[in-house]
Amino acid sequence: MEGYEKKEGFEKNDREEIFSKAVRAGKRTYFFDVKATRKNDYYLTITESKKKFDQDGRFHFEKHKVFLYKEDFDKFADGLEEVVSFIKNNQPFIEEPVAELAEAVPANEYTNVEFEDLAE
Repeated sequence: MEGYEKKEGFEKNDREEIFSKAVRAGKRTYFFDVKATRKNDYYLTITESKKKFDQDGRFHFEKHKVFLYKEDFDKFADGLEEVVSFIKNNQPFIEEPVAELAEAVPANEYTNVEFEDLAE
């Protein structure tokens, strides 16, 4: 790469993930990756990945990334916990109707409809 100078003692491998955890949640996958700075300070990247389909049927992944540094961990965790608790306490969980419908009609059970029945 033009204009890029390799720092002495720093190699690409120094930026590889130290620890990684993937969490699948519905149509999204969240990746929690621990990486290290050049000074070997750990930080966290949180990536949301969602599969999107183009009109021609091809797909790509839409990704959003947040970098979280250790000096912000406590404030971030406190804020996240407060918001999650608020949502849990103020808006009860309601299952999606699609899930209920899938349970109500087994996949191998069909209804026989005669076209004469529709003529009325």
